Amino acid sequence: MEESLVRPRSLTVEATALRSGASALPEYVDRFCALVERVDPLLRAFVAESGRHARLRERARELAARYPVPAGRPPLYGVAVGVKDIVHVDGLPTHGGSALPPGVLAGPQAVVVDRLLAAGALVAGKTVTAEFAASAPGPTRNPHRPGHTPGGSSSGSAAAVAAGLVPLAIGTQTVGSVIRPAAYCGVVGFRPTYGRIPIAGVIPNAPSFDTLGVFTADLAGAALAASLLCDDWRTGGAEPAETAGPAGPVVGVPDGPYLERAEPAARRVFEEWLERLARAGVTVRRVPLFPDFAEVTRQLQTVNRFELARGHADWFARFGGLYRPETVASIRVGQGVAAEDRVAALQFRERLRERVAGAAAEAGVDLWLAPSAPGGAPEGLHSTGDAVMSLPWSFLGLPALSLPAGRTPDGLPLGLQVVGAVGGDERLLAQAALLERVLVRP
Repeated sequence: MEESLVRPRSLTVEATALRSGASALPEYVDRFCALVERVDPLLRAFVAESGRHARLRERARELAARYPVPAGRPPLYGVAVGVKDIVHVDGLPTHGGSALPPGVLAGPQAVVVDRLLAAGALVAGKTVTAEFAASAPGPTRNPHRPGHTPGGSSSGSAAAVAAGLVPLAIGTQTVGSVIRPAAYCGVVGFRPTYGRIPIAGVIPNAPSFDTLGVFTADLAGAALAASLLCDDWRTGGAEPAETAGPAGPVVGVPDGPYLERAEPAARRVFEEWLERLARAGVTVRRVPLFPDFAEVTRQLQTVNRFELARGHADWFARFGGLYRPETVASIRVGQGVAAEDRVAALQFRERLRERVAGAAAEAGVDLWLAPSAPGGAPEGLHSTGDAVMSLPWSFLGLPALSLPAGRTPDGLPLGLQVVGAVGGDERLLAQAALLERVLVRP
């Protein structure tokens, strides 16, 4: 039996302790670095960094000098945050999970990192990513079962939060790279509305879909992070879950070919959670959706492969021999996609957005619910798993959450995917709080 490495920590609790001084910052840094030295050789969530301890101690000294009075400290004062290694951080090289020279990939610090630092966070280090946030997996292991994948491409970020190395980590999602690893690792993953967190300073995969997201141990932590990282966050502007309807939000279940992609065991657990929500007074409505799911998949892949190939055109021409086979295959497919086919696929997306919004309005649905992944984390590290359960929502740019929700018969975590309306991130998080309370209720 493989040893579990799962020890997640609450972001809100940790941030409060650091701001108040109940947790002393120098000792906090020392504990973090000792934990990474002890656990990460097994987990491999972080990109190796010489001098990490000295860098963080110096940054901690700067923070303590700048904010000597607890009352004046920013919301993430001293909190260690993992940052996916396609996100540029001044002073730390960006490898993108690849063998390309870091100098080739260098760029200005990402806006999301600027916001983390302004909130007082410490960049704990770069977290492992699949090569260029595509499908060639990194070395990270699943904290629940080290012989299983943690998911991808934000593998290191999800695993670092699940193992308690950091209480907050930054990931990206093009198709399923926040929601799926969150489910596989048993943590909360939040992927906001497309464009809600500026993507500047991040190596692109497919710019029409690329979205920054966060991993935390619980929903309260995700809400705190979102309020600090998203543009124009409306604090207090979300409708409370208790007032969304007679007994909370009306949730829609997207029946049809899409939902049928979930594995039987995961589908059974999903149906059990729907029954549990209904018993708690949540209105559950089944709505036929995505009857043309195969076409939705094809159109997303058309855009994704075209944009991946275009974004890597210069690097691939110069360093193609350094790319991994999985990435090479995707780029080669993308090179064969015509520009007009991409345009047609994006037009298809606009029509699909209208259809899904219309279906939600007609059924009175506040949130869509679906499994976060087809099943539990697959065994082996040769694959990052299947992103299919996130695919339509990422195509549409809708905000989505993965909440831990039960386990497979052999004990691997499963996730409940909660999807909101475009721009309704605040409302999604507020309404999901009711669902989370039902999920964790004994």
